[in-house]
Amino acid sequence: MSDIKVPEMGESITEGTIAKWVVKQGDQVKQGDVLAELETDKVNIEISAEEDGVLSQILRQEGETVQIGEVIATIGASTGAPAAGSVSAEPKPAEKQEAQQPAVQAAAEPKQDSGSSDVAASPAARKLARELGIDLSKVNANDPIGRIRQEDVKQHTDRPQASSQPAAPKAAAAPAPEVPGKPVLRQPMSRRRATIANRLVEAQRTAAMLTTFNEVDMTAIMDVRKRRKQSFQEKHDVNLGFMSFFTKAVVGALKQFPLLNAEIQGEDILVKKFYDIGIAVSAKEGLVVPVVRDADRLGFAEIEKQIVELAGKARSNKLALSDLQGGTFTITNGGTFGSLLSTPILNAPQVGILGMHKIQLRPVAIDAERSENRPMMYIALSYDHRIVDGSDAVRFLVTVKSLLEDPETLLLEG
Repeated sequence: MSDIKVPEMGESITEGTIAKWVVKQGDQVKQGDVLAELETDKVNIEISAEEDGVLSQILRQEGETVQIGEVIATIGASTGAPAAGSVSAEPKPAEKQEAQQPAVQAAAEPKQDSGSSDVAASPAARKLARELGIDLSKVNANDPIGRIRQEDVKQHTDRPQASSQPAAPKAAAAPAPEVPGKPVLRQPMSRRRATIANRLVEAQRTAAMLTTFNEVDMTAIMDVRKRRKQSFQEKHDVNLGFMSFFTKAVVGALKQFPLLNAEIQGEDILVKKFYDIGIAVSAKEGLVVPVVRDADRLGFAEIEKQIVELAGKARSNKLALSDLQGGTFTITNGGTFGSLLSTPILNAPQVGILGMHKIQLRPVAIDAERSENRPMMYIALSYDHRIVDGSDAVRFLVTVKSLLEDPETLLLEG
């Protein structure tokens, strides 16, 4: 028999949530088979069997929070069938399964209290609630994903209890805070969604965040793409998109305004002399920001290939921690969803994020007498005013605009 433990996943990750058991208790497994999927606040990982055998016991259920090194299941040796004609004192397979099932359930599932069976709670919380005779459905959860922990049960016992006098019968009410008679769907946040929510709120709470705007005439870039797109695709086996132009423009502007490539550590400012640019990608579980490393040293084709690869990994939950850590500045493109203007939120501890938006034909004055319809894009820079002055932020965005409107300069500045 061997234990299945939660593996090490990097210094910054200490726990995860069992998102899915791929196999069932009692299933035959082989070495290397995927047993379960573990969700963390950054990446999803697969937990595999290290030997052949039978998944004899599942100790932690889907949705439960587990710690690094914790045993979540056991694998036992395979058992063969009795020889033909032999008499065995063992129960028949069906009878044996029925006899063992209650014991397995008792080990894997806490005893269900009235009203508590559908409540998300840790095993320790369930045990304490049983001992104290508390209905878990009446306990308030402080966990961001709505899971009741042992501390929540203890806090519940400290609150004044309702009178023990029998109450007059009353009609069943709809669960608060839902509107009576209206259809709703209540579902817990995933660990990643809860972490994203907490990080965004924390960024707004701790940073002095401001946003400045400008607009870019995309005529020159669209002309380059029109003339070079096919030959670029044939030569590099990747499309010439807009992100490589914006990544290069951002790098060029960061070199001129280095405080936007910095972070605050206590009372110190850490100015980074490298350019690891995060590219926000929308995935099923929420926004993730994989990083294009050393973007200043990469050509257009290398940037485009990395973005395609990282986006694919994000959407298939294959990103590693190393893909997400250490970015110095972020670019997010709401224009892919039709956004015309927005104020992006900082990706802490970074102090700058550039928002791209939808390209839209708008009349632009060419001179005092002429105007033309041009493909225009609003761009937004959110920045941390604690270390970035407004004048630097405005000039940074103007520099990005200038580089994009004259793409040849990207070869020199980016």
